[in-house]
Amino acid sequence: MPVTKTAKRALRGSRAKELVNKLTIGKLEVAVRQAKKSKTAEKVINAISLADRAAKRKVIHKNKAARIKAQMTKLVAQKKAVSKKK
Repeated sequence: MPVTKTAKRALRGSRAKELVNKLTIGKLEVAVRQAKKSKTAEKVINAISLADRAAKRKVIHKNKAARIKAQMTKLVAQKKAVSKKK
């Protein structure tokens, strides 16, 4: 446990930030799962947007956001290729 007044304040702040970060990551993970499952442009765009926001807030690393965005873009390209073959 923190002893000093500033350490106690820092602990309160870090706990609050932890809740917000977990919520952000949770939303991102759900959006990525839904996008991979349905492969619709709307779901993919939503996942990309959430990845960008998480990286902007430094909840995830910018390279991880880039990887997620690349995966989502591939999903749309795969769906277009499959639909053209039919």
